[in-house]
Amino acid sequence: MIHAYTDYPLSQLHTFGMEVCADRYVEYETVGELRLLLARLKSEWADKPWFHMGGGSNLLFASSRYEGTVLHSAIKGHELVAEDEATVCLRVGAGVVWDDLVGYTVSKGWGGMENLSLIPGEVGASAVQNIGAYGVEVKDLIVAVHTLDVDSGKERVFTNEACEYAYRHSIFKTELKGRYVVTHVTYRLQKSPCFKLEYGNIRAQLELMGGEVSLESVRSAVIAIRESKLPDPKKLGNAGSFFMNPVVSRSLMEAIRLRFPDIPYYEVDADNVKIPAGWMIEQCGWKGRSLGRAAVHDKQALVLVNLGGASGADVMALSDAVRHSVKETFGVEIYPEVNVVTSK
Repeated sequence: MIHAYTDYPLSQLHTFGMEVCADRYVEYETVGELRLLLARLKSEWADKPWFHMGGGSNLLFASSRYEGTVLHSAIKGHELVAEDEATVCLRVGAGVVWDDLVGYTVSKGWGGMENLSLIPGEVGASAVQNIGAYGVEVKDLIVAVHTLDVDSGKERVFTNEACEYAYRHSIFKTELKGRYVVTHVTYRLQKSPCFKLEYGNIRAQLELMGGEVSLESVRSAVIAIRESKLPDPKKLGNAGSFFMNPVVSRSLMEAIRLRFPDIPYYEVDADNVKIPAGWMIEQCGWKGRSLGRAAVHDKQALVLVNLGGASGADVMALSDAVRHSVKETFGVEIYPEVNVVTSK
């Protein structure tokens, strides 16, 4: 069933929690309903812009009103579509809450998603953003992304390769941005899990919890780590990690290390490394500092927070100031991971 509302408040539907109102908010439950809505966007609603919203966990609204139509998927459910001795393939509706899916796969004994526990958002966004955490990226699990062409209304299935995945990147964020809506995602999971415990402090957290290594214990460890570092959006508005960790040349990292001998980094390839943006922001003295009603979180410098009453402009001003400091100090550009939404 299609549910449509006008002058609809969105403050409870995005994790920054700002007071935002949309001219129109429409939720659909099937691919057929989405096809009908896309047709309406080109006819009776063609005078205003539109965008598709997931769980609202990676969004920053530029103003207090979105002058257009917001679509949201309520396509739920999951289906086992293939299985062999080692793996299972699960086709999941785009509107399924991501962490609910992770919990389900762990309960079934299927490995692959456990390190991605407690990431906010929904299944559709996972395939667009290529979400990742603790040494795992969702691209390594995705078999296919099922979509609807915005212009033709026809279904198209993208293979993993066709999605052109890279760090926090997919073709849906660049070349094909706005041209397709994700309806389902198919993932391949392992019946005999291969655990990744060396990234961050997962192994240390497991030791604190008794040392057992299982899907359930790794999921619990990741949740404990994330809850200790990241603010609860229900209490302090935020979009999780606001910035992407930059990939820089090894030579630049070595030059920085002359001034900052303790610089942390992760190997990417023979010529490039990844430097934690949060570490650089902290070195610049921003951790815990505020600019108006927006602030850098006092426990995780990668997170910008709404102290209450902040606007999108407040957060962007803080973001610009932080980025300038990092560029001045390290000669490194950092870029927002969060999508800024405007109806202009």
